[in-house]
Amino acid sequence: MSTTTSHTPSESEGQSDGAGAGPGTRPARLIHNEVTTEIPVHLLFRDDPDPVKVPLRPAVVARRQGTGEQPRLRRPAPVRRRPLPEVDPELVERPARVLPGAAGLLAGACGLTGCLATTWWAGLLPPLAAQALRLPVSVGCGLGPAQWAAYAGAGTLGAFGFGGLARGRTGRAWVLGLFGRYRGTVRRTGLLWVNPLVRRRRVDVRLRHWRSEAMPATDPDGMALRVAVLVVWRVRDSARALLGVEDHETYLRECVEAALARVPVEPAGGTRGGTTAAGDALTRLVATEAAPVGLEVFSVQPVRVDYAPEVAAAMHRRRIAALDARQRASMLTSVVDSVEDTVTRLTMRGLVELDDYERKVLVRDLTVAFCSGRSEPV
Repeated sequence: MSTTTSHTPSESEGQSDGAGAGPGTRPARLIHNEVTTEIPVHLLFRDDPDPVKVPLRPAVVARRQGTGEQPRLRRPAPVRRRPLPEVDPELVERPARVLPGAAGLLAGACGLTGCLATTWWAGLLPPLAAQALRLPVSVGCGLGPAQWAAYAGAGTLGAFGFGGLARGRTGRAWVLGLFGRYRGTVRRTGLLWVNPLVRRRRVDVRLRHWRSEAMPATDPDGMALRVAVLVVWRVRDSARALLGVEDHETYLRECVEAALARVPVEPAGGTRGGTTAAGDALTRLVATEAAPVGLEVFSVQPVRVDYAPEVAAAMHRRRIAALDARQRASMLTSVVDSVEDTVTRLTMRGLVELDDYERKVLVRDLTVAFCSGRSEPV
């Protein structure tokens, strides 16, 4: 067996190659060209029981001059998305310290009673009020330092008692902060007493839904769409939702817009999964991006998908043409089946004897008749 190579070694090269080989050992023959560096022949023809092992170097692949061969294309490296920024790890919802509302009422009542007793002590209580309260008429010495101190203590107690009363509602929570620091979340219901010095911010933690306006999107073919989506979500971590971002509702809306820009949405009636597959992809993306700020997204489903005004007319004509072609194909299939069934029955029952020409004529006439009958409006 002989091989043809693009390069013929000279006699001097053959002598140099065979000089280093021992007796009884077949020298390694190499093929040289401008595309690969060195390819040992024994890799092409395995007829040697023990070929000489030649160290290989990686081949250099390039474009050959004048041959029209294209260089080997490398696969693009996968694009890795940057991880979402982490919110402050210490900013996690925890229950705040609150007291039952009875404690606030008791403190307020004690403060009010103290103020009333100080007024009687100072002799400033009217006689009618003293008689109504069944108190003896007191001839006080007026307002002195002791009376003012009693007023201050009783007033402070009453203000703290009544000022800290709050009503917790089902589905609502209070996020408390003191001097810019998060102090906890109140999810309890009923009458409660909360420190009146803390700042209270109310947040809705019920299951909510949001129907968006028409947002720009694209279909799998790149055509412009206008999509309205329905988002079902709720606040899972009130601390992160209110303190992690400036406005969590705006953040959710922008996450939905970003997801629509990355996920193609197919109009209803398509063959690639329709809005169901797009809704699943949108739900996964929005839920992943909203989780770091304490939002739990259950569903993001397109509820209205329309083509953009600039392409709506063309896509409407295209859809009508596709429906017409589908209807014509269905009708033609039905007509062919009917003609075949009719000719087969006539022939098998022996009602007619047809040669090839007569069979063709009968098939043509039946086809025209069936098509004319089916094309008439009902």
